[in-house]
Amino acid sequence: MGENELDSALVERVQNGDKRAFDLLVRKYQHKVIGLISRYIHNYAECEDVAQEAFVRAWRAIGSFRGESAFYTWMYKIAVNTAKNHLVAMGRRPPTDDISVEDAVFVPGADRMQEGATPERELMRQEIEQTVFATVQALPEELRTAITLREVEGLSYEEIAESMGCPIGTVRSRIFRAREAIDEKLRPLLTDRED
Repeated sequence: MGENELDSALVERVQNGDKRAFDLLVRKYQHKVIGLISRYIHNYAECEDVAQEAFVRAWRAIGSFRGESAFYTWMYKIAVNTAKNHLVAMGRRPPTDDISVEDAVFVPGADRMQEGATPERELMRQEIEQTVFATVQALPEELRTAITLREVEGLSYEEIAESMGCPIGTVRSRIFRAREAIDEKLRPLLTDRED
């Protein structure tokens, strides 16, 4: 069964009153939705709140979901609109261009359900995710852009150099410095857990 078929089966179960099926959809897509919202809102806690609101809206509207598009495409539209509405409500101007479905930031593997995840592991994963997010947001723009183009967009060093208008050596240096900053922030978290 492919991803879309699995999602359709879960949506059908939700529409038939199975609340646990919706929990599975939330767990499957929450990191991707938070990543998408983070492209509009740069505060992690705020992103989590807006993502939760987007899932609440999806829950309320799921009865009208007809499967004409993939569930994530539908969820993506709800998340983008919720993020924009949140920015307007906070007196901030939302961006005029929408972010494509493929541009959502997410931790590789985080969109798959974690088998055997304990509350402690989940808490640690959230702490690591928040630390990485905050560290990337705090980087100087040229480092943040380089690491995002490499790790999120998956561009090659050559493509990043062309996009940023600088030599490949500069791109390598910026990505190295960004990774070093992330490692430095993660080290205390990971060392505390090993003790």
